[in-house]
Amino acid sequence: MSERQPLLQQSDASDYEGSGRSNALRPVSSSPPDSTLVNVQSEDSIAVHSGVADEESHDSSQGSGSDAGKSMYNPTNHRELEHPTSNFDTLVHLLKGNIGTGILAMPHAFKNAGLYVGLVGTLIMGAICTHCMHMLVKSSHELCRRLQLPALDFPGVACSSFDTGPLGLRRYSHLARRIVTIFLFITQIGFCCVYFLFVALNIKDVMDHYYVMNKYIYLLIMLVPMVLLNLVRNLKYLTPVSLIASVLTVAGLAITFSYLLHDLPDTSSVKPVASWATLPLYFGTAVYAFEGIGVVLPLENNMRTPQDFGGTTGVLNTGMVIVACLYTAVGFFGYLKYGDMVKGSITLNLPQDDILSQLVKISMAVAIFFSYTLQFYVPVNIVEPFVRDQFETRQAKELAATILRIVLVTFTFVLAACIPNLADIISLVGAVSSSALALIAPPIIEMITFYNVGYGRYNSLLWKDFAILAFGVCGFVFGTWASLSEIFNPSTI
Repeated sequence: MSERQPLLQQSDASDYEGSGRSNALRPVSSSPPDSTLVNVQSEDSIAVHSGVADEESHDSSQGSGSDAGKSMYNPTNHRELEHPTSNFDTLVHLLKGNIGTGILAMPHAFKNAGLYVGLVGTLIMGAICTHCMHMLVKSSHELCRRLQLPALDFPGVACSSFDTGPLGLRRYSHLARRIVTIFLFITQIGFCCVYFLFVALNIKDVMDHYYVMNKYIYLLIMLVPMVLLNLVRNLKYLTPVSLIASVLTVAGLAITFSYLLHDLPDTSSVKPVASWATLPLYFGTAVYAFEGIGVVLPLENNMRTPQDFGGTTGVLNTGMVIVACLYTAVGFFGYLKYGDMVKGSITLNLPQDDILSQLVKISMAVAIFFSYTLQFYVPVNIVEPFVRDQFETRQAKELAATILRIVLVTFTFVLAACIPNLADIISLVGAVSSSALALIAPPIIEMITFYNVGYGRYNSLLWKDFAILAFGVCGFVFGTWASLSEIFNPSTI
């Protein structure tokens, strides 16, 4: 139990995961919790604890005494947090971790599903994603009790589930950690690409009213300030930036709603059900919008009263009900208002010649521009320690870290420039990485975690996990195929 402090997710030279020590940290009160993934144990410590547990179990004829001790272990009583978050703080972070560019893309998602299919489908998708978050937290608690660790992060839960599961799967524990870490990296890089393109398109939409220029020019103009902003390595200095972004986002969404609710047409003016060919695109956008599973464990790990996180009226359910209702409302009224003319971001449908709508687009663009740095913090924090370990001197390490940041920002710029449509990249990121993290990983982790505990009467837990897993895999395959088809050949769909 040598490492109990929450650490910012680090990485080493072998598997991009950290095992160093650090002072206890908590999510910055005004920054999204995506950037403060908690890691309270190293990979080696997990292996040591699991190995000790296996040895104790063997030496005591299935470890009756050891099992009794583990069952009495409460992980939340062993968390040493310097600044734990309140229930309200956690709720705010949860809302902010889920509400971003995805909510502005929901009207386009409804276009690919149809008005009523989108209405019902979004609520069902929200319920499934919320349940998967509960599954991840439940598995984390079980593994923490089993290994007598205070907390685990997402990659740590994946690794520990395999490490303490069936004997044939234990050899793949480190692989499971790496896969989850890679998908976290891909997800955050995808978010950064979406942010790059979102800012460029919204600024272009405003400026086209005065002077028309190609979107690539706006992307190039953004590149230098984006690089300079992301050279800031301490989240402490980004707190005012995050506060500004939050205020602008709330104001922009409120004004956007006023446009959506004005002079709504009849529901018969839009399609109630779309074609089967476009449903995978709806899936990708919807699961992208609900991608908040990466912030769940960091939030729960840093709570003052973590027992309030779950439950029927807990923080998680409360926050996700609000998120699902907001997504459904924006998607429903946005598609009803603009019909098949709706664009990848609902802000692009607002009037070009209206000063208020121009202010909305600019404010949302500025908010997303500032939020890019906070999303970028996660992937660079995964890769940077690995890069630093390749050099000897301090000066060389610092130079390598700076070059890495410039390269990664430029990489997201290139990807954003290669994608012709904002809706396409949102759907692709959602189908590839968001579905893997939100719908595929949790049921696999739960099935392996409770292999020795049991799956309940009639193996109900197992059948439920198989159903969610099949749904996630189908969405992953068909959503990725449809998104790539739309990107490379828009006429096919």
